[in-house]
Amino acid sequence: MGKQFTLSASDAFKLGAYRADPAGTPKGGIVVIQEIFGVNQHIRKVCDDFAKEGYAAVAPALFDRTQKDFQSGYTPPEIEKARTFVAKPDWDAMMRDTEAAVKELSSVGPVGIVGFCMGGTIAFLGATRLSGLSAAVGYYGGRIAAFADEKPKCPTQLHFGDKDASIPMTDVEIIKQKRPDVEIFVYKDAGHGFHCDERGSFHKDSRDVAWKRTTDFLAKHMKK
Repeated sequence: MGKQFTLSASDAFKLGAYRADPAGTPKGGIVVIQEIFGVNQHIRKVCDDFAKEGYAAVAPALFDRTQKDFQSGYTPPEIEKARTFVAKPDWDAMMRDTEAAVKELSSVGPVGIVGFCMGGTIAFLGATRLSGLSAAVGYYGGRIAAFADEKPKCPTQLHFGDKDASIPMTDVEIIKQKRPDVEIFVYKDAGHGFHCDERGSFHKDSRDVAWKRTTDFLAKHMKK
């Protein structure tokens, strides 16, 4: 459904990206931000799913500055390797690369951002630091609590799993207290990565509810 192409960041760095377009005229654009596993099959499928919803979707390869076209599955050894990419994350560089995707989509209408895992944190930072976004949605972003003093410039929605071993509920409470302006949902039977049907932590009921909330939220705030 989609295509691979190249984006240019503000510092002239060239990075790869995946783009999926709807059958008809797009009702807007969605920047899809990867987990620590790169722009893999799952993230490309999320882009394809947004295209089916009527949006043009672009997923920038945020690890290209470290390793071109890194993609990973979800076995324990692959997870260990993927974690090395975020041992010392360069948030500013990832913001530049995310901004390139926002600009790529700006001609199709309102632009939203949706991110998963590491990308959930990037989606929140995009809402607070970038211009040109109409809505932001973050799934299980583990570092959001550390940035919760930053105020989003656009409507923002966050999703967390109650059984997430890597994000304590105390962190979610910090975000709720510091960001009453953000819509936050917690899914009581879900763990980390519950949206991804390739992971052992996939939880279909939570995924379905969260996806409906996501698409409704985007539709509400991304009117042309």
